[in-house]
Amino acid sequence: GARPCIPKDFGHGSHVCVCNATYCDTLDPLVLPAPGSYVKYESSKAGKRLERSEGRFQRRLPTPGLLLTLNISTLYQHVKGFGGSFSDAAAMNILKLSQPAQDNLLRSYFSECGIEYNLVRVTMACSDFSVRPYSYDDVPNDYELKHFRLVDEDVKMKV
Repeated sequence: GARPCIPKDFGHGSHVCVCNATYCDTLDPLVLPAPGSYVKYESSKAGKRLERSEGRFQRRLPTPGLLLTLNISTLYQHVKGFGGSFSDAAAMNILKLSQPAQDNLLRSYFSECGIEYNLVRVTMACSDFSVRPYSYDDVPNDYELKHFRLVDEDVKMKV
């Protein structure tokens, strides 16, 4: 089963789950609900962290309120996956962790016992989360990119 969150309080009514070299909380693998059912994951300031609950869709509302209509016969888009952004700042912080802590952290993002990210956006050159401005080719009019090169940040943290 899942390993529970061990909360660490940072004040202001919020906490994070401890993930270090020896412990990281996990989730049970995703199981699709039966037809006509849904699964909801909820997090809150009150302490819920991706708490799973199930429910059944209703054909008619018993009382007036919010009505959400799902028409599964009409698809507007295809979802390729879910993920996040890995910036220079994120990479720098991850690289400061011990190898076991890095493994636990990345497992919590990408594995079946984590949140199962399958996409990552990586910035090209620097961003506002870099410690310095840089690009891949600062030579004016170099349209053939003869002076193109990756910088240390890319080689050490992104590739």
